[in-house]
Amino acid sequence: MNVDEKDRLILSLLSGNARMPVTELAAQVGLSGPSTSERIRRLENKGIISRFTLELDLAALGYPLQAIVRIKPRPGNMHIVEDMILNEPGFLDCDKVTGDDCFIARLALRSIADLDPILLPFHDRAETNTAIVKSSPLRGRIPV
Repeated sequence: MNVDEKDRLILSLLSGNARMPVTELAAQVGLSGPSTSERIRRLENKGIISRFTLELDLAALGYPLQAIVRIKPRPGNMHIVEDMILNEPGFLDCDKVTGDDCFIARLALRSIADLDPILLPFHDRAETNTAIVKSSPLRGRIPV
């Protein structure tokens, strides 16, 4: 599917506010409302837009800290460690990656004291390396 500059602008605006009314979106893109709606529908049908999401303020929910955890399963423990990650509700997201580590995951934490109880069960099955997130200057950028 060809994605032109108007489509890219629609994607960029929706990534900033997925609830933007079509009339406002159309005005910013320079198209009519029906034309903008049709472009959005086409982007959805082609799978370019797969869902509209909700962005939460984790600190306001009581999770002021986040940690990035690199996880390297011990031999024979890959699937067990993956299941452990999936079943630990503190993990926000996880990527399976190449390199020395197999997983890079993000944790939401109420305090630094919450880190050990979450990671301790992993130590028999994997090596972990943790970094506390100070800030996130770039999140969810759309590729050009």
